[in-house]
Amino acid sequence: MRTTSLPSDPADPAVPSLAVRRLRDRQSHDPADLDAILAEAIVAHVGFVRDGHPLVLPFLCGVGDLGAGPVLLLHGSTGGGLFLDAGAAGVPVSATVTHVDGLVFARSTFDSSANYRSAVVVGNAAVVPDDLRTEALRQVADHLMPGRRDEVREMTAKEVRATQVLQLPLEHASVKIRAAGVGEAVDDAEDHAVWAGVLPLAVTAGAPLPGDISGDAPVDESVRALAARLDDLARAREAQIAAVVRPTPA
Repeated sequence: MRTTSLPSDPADPAVPSLAVRRLRDRQSHDPADLDAILAEAIVAHVGFVRDGHPLVLPFLCGVGDLGAGPVLLLHGSTGGGLFLDAGAAGVPVSATVTHVDGLVFARSTFDSSANYRSAVVVGNAAVVPDDLRTEALRQVADHLMPGRRDEVREMTAKEVRATQVLQLPLEHASVKIRAAGVGEAVDDAEDHAVWAGVLPLAVTAGAPLPGDISGDAPVDESVRALAARLDDLARAREAQIAAVVRPTPA
């Protein structure tokens, strides 16, 4: 998947400026960073306005392509409020995906921070056409649970009719990243007997818990593979931050 990360689009007055105003060095315009953030996304928090009031709701999500380029796919019920709001014309939304990679403990709460990767996508979220809904649902499943569709039965027509997907184009997106240690110096006049550093955080997998009627069935490959992938991502992220916090002397 290749996407774009744009701070603003002067040619489209309907799109707000996505330029970061504070700590501008943390904004990334590298499409690979947006790709990586969305590839790990499980939940997107989607903001929209209803009856004059702003609302933000969480949606299971996936990244896919229904033939017109990469889109963020938002999964829900045909009776869900945002899906009804969208109708045929779509609805303006802002979708955010955030990964918190660590808490940064400085020697003051003011200087403490967090390591994170976040992406904001704005645009018109439209209901996936009926003839593409099955494919959209498959792509969401493949994003969240890779390989699982090969292990279970296919969706029924009734299940497809009861489920809906919104598609949000990725043309207008902003990425912001912090991946650093504590801002400190030997002559900063702070008490260096107080520990300062980074506490890595990550999504990792626990032991799979079988359902009531699973009996002694072995854990399927898709479950084990996803658990291993999450653990691998957590170790890789921790190693990346460690290299920044305590770089190896040349």
